[in-house]
Parts: sequence; structure tokens; C-alpha cells
Amino acid sequence: MLRSRGLLPGLAAVSILLLLLVLFAPGAQIRAEAEGRGALNSLVGGLSGTLNPAEGTTEEAILSMAERLHITLVEVKLFEEEEESTLVMANVKNALNVRSDPDEEADKVGMLYKDCGGTILERVDGWTKLKSGNLVGWASDDYLLFGEEAEAMAAEVGITLAVVNTETLRVRSGPGTEEGVLGLVPNGEVLEVVEMVEFTSEEAEAVEEPLSAASVSGNDAEDENDPHVYDEAETAEEAPVVWVCVDYEGKDGYISAEYVTTSFHVDAGETVEEIKAREKAEAEAKRHVNYDAIATDADTIRLLGALIQCEAGGESYEGQIAVGAVVMNRVRSGAYPNTIYGVIFASGQFTPAMNGKVGTLYNSGKISQSCINAATEAINGVSNVGSCTHFRRNDGREGIVIGNHVFY
Repeated sequence: MLRSRGLLPGLAAVSILLLLLVLFAPGAQIRAEAEGRGALNSLVGGLSGTLNPAEGTTEEAILSMAERLHITLVEVKLFEEEEESTLVMANVKNALNVRSDPDEEADKVGMLYKDCGGTILERVDGWTKLKSGNLVGWASDDYLLFGEEAEAMAAEVGITLAVVNTETLRVRSGPGTEEGVLGLVPNGEVLEVVEMVEFTSEEAEAVEEPLSAASVSGNDAEDENDPHVYDEAETAEEAPVVWVCVDYEGKDGYISAEYVTTSFHVDAGETVEEIKAREKAEAEAKRHVNYDAIATDADTIRLLGALIQCEAGGESYEGQIAVGAVVMNRVRSGAYPNTIYGVIFASGQFTPAMNGKVGTLYNSGKISQSCINAATEAINGVSNVGSCTHFRRNDGREGIVIGNHVFY
């Protein structure tokens, strides 16, 4: 799903609740995660700052996710309920400079982009020292939001992700082990959360159990005698059963909440060094385009086709073209990188690019012909969404609705 700097449908209320619980609970903590944007050539986009409100999340699970996504983990202590929170959000159309000292003439140490967030470290005479990802420096208060305004923006532009923390997990068409299996996701897979679905033990027939390596090789995903699926009654009486509805190739998929770690994210800024690394990677990509235009054109179509399949593989052909058109509109807009590669791997924008799924699919070559055709049409200038540069799950937002997405 494209990080349109907004939440998934049905997720807004949940994310706002989670955010408020984190920010206002006495003694609560924020866990902020970030990745530099220079890792473009690793097919993993920069990850935004992370607020992790999940109760019971172990330190090991958090560190494991951080290691997989090549991110830095930071822990920030919040003030008590009656005091001001430490959340700060950028309030700009494009970006603002972050400096080494609270002075407009001080050296530039990085940039904080539209919809990026961070943690307040210090405030002095109209300037705020903040930490956003690896970026630490001073920014003018004229371009920042604090308190309730910052919290509201974070809830609007943030995203909740679920990281699989077991060997292999089924994705089902509905919340229950009697529902059909859409596919399997491996340990460490990152999926966007649509909503959480909770049942009482009387409402739910069974809890999903992860698959072992041996069972994955067989066709036992729906075998009622499969030892890796057990009755809820066998594990806990009257305990609520929670399923996580996730975006699975443009469709609603359901996974057991017991085997994922959920985290709330907002995007992070870049240091000067990270900006240089990203620009170098983009320049290298452009060099190859100029060096071998025919081969690169084919590769570019395949790359865009891989993204389309990850985002809208389960959508109609019209919905697939629309996703491709959004990418091409960004390439032409001037407000984003001017290459397909640069747009797809821009920090915090496309979850499948961020978690490596696009790269895996691209390398496998197992891209559907419809997605390749949609990519070709989009590259050739076809757009069925006008000049739209964003899309998200359809939650009633005004825009062009195609299938499960709204484009704006």
C-alpha cells in the first residue's frame, strides 16, 4: 500500500486510539525506529519513526524486526499525562532544514520532510532540538507542530504494520481457521494493518497455529487433522481471539494476532549523509538507464509490474493501471524523484518496497502478465486517475474509487 501519508480504511480510529493510549498513558513509552534513505540499492526503503503501543511486545521481537529492516531503535520516555508530550511533526509543504545549532546561519545537518515526525529533545527561543530517525538537530518552531496538533497529524499520516514473528503463517480470506487460505507469509514479512478483529471464545471456532517447515511443503493448510491447527478451547477458556486484517496484494487477508508484532509508524527525516547516499544511488540507477536503454526499459517495466502486483494483484485490471499511473504521475510531478526506481523506493512510501517484497518478486520473475501490461500502459502515458499522486484503502475519503482503493 502506498504511504499516502494517511491511514488505511477502517484503521483511522484504531490508530488514533493507539496513538492516544501511547501518548497519554502515565509512564508510557515511545519506541522510535528509523532507517536512512541511502539503502535504495538494497531494495529496502527507509522506514519511518515507530511508535509501538503493542502490549506484551518483547524486546527480542522489536530488536529482531529492527535487525531485519536495518533500522536504528531508539527509546524515548514520555512525560506524565498532565505534561506536554515529546512528539513533534513537520508542518511544511515540502521540507525544512535541520541545523546544528538554533540559528539560521548554523550548518545544515539534515532535512525534515512533509509529514515526518520526531521526538523533542530541547526547546530554546523559538527553536526545537529534535531527533527523527538518525537525524538530530535544531528546527524553527515556525515550521513544526506540537501537542494535540502533532498527535492529530501523526494519526492522519501514520501507518500500522504487522511483522510476522513465527516461521510461516497462513493468510486467510476471513477471520477464522475455517476460512480459505490466500497464501503463506514467512517470518519477518511486513504487512499493512487494516483493522483488528476480536472474537470471544464462543464466537471463534479455532486459533491459527503457525506452520512448521515440514508442513509448508505439504498440502495440509486446510487439513482438519493438521496438528498445527488447534481448537481455541484447548488453549484458553473464554479468552478473546484476535485476528489482524491486513492488506494482502490489494485484498483483505486475515492473520492470527498471536503471531505478529504490530507497530505504529510515522516517517523520519534524513541526515546530510543519508541524503548524499540516496542521491548517489539514484544517480547510479540513471546511469544504467542511459547505458543500456533497451534492457533497462524492460527491467523498469518489470519493476513497476512487481510493485503493481504487490499493491493491487487482487484488483481488477483497471485498478492495476491506476496504481501504475500514480507512480508515473509522481515521476512527472517534480515533487518526487524523477525516476520510477526513485519513486518506488522513496522512504516510507510503498510498504512492499520497504519490506523487500517488491525486490523478491522482481528477482523471481513471477509477475502476472496483467500487471506487466498495466505497467506498460502506465509508462506509455495511460492514466485512469488523472493526475492523482496518492492512493490508499478506501475509507470514504473523497477521490476516485477503484476496487478497494481510493485515488487522490
